[in-house]
Amino acid sequence: METIEIRGDSIKLGQLLKLHGVAEHGAMAKDMIADGEVVVNGEVETRRGATIRPGDTVEALGEVIEVSAE
Repeated sequence: METIEIRGDSIKLGQLLKLHGVAEHGAMAKDMIADGEVVVNGEVETRRGATIRPGDTVEALGEVIEVSAE
């Protein structure tokens, strides 16, 4: 599991995937999310704009990302 720190209270799911490098660009993040390939806190998330907060766990393409505050 890898930890990624964010500034502020939250980040959008699509932005997090790009920031971490799981998605090379926004269109790739959008497709991954729409195809049900992203799991947030154990549940499939299909909203690109879903709000991710410190303490959340995101799984995509076999990678597990834990979100923490900066």
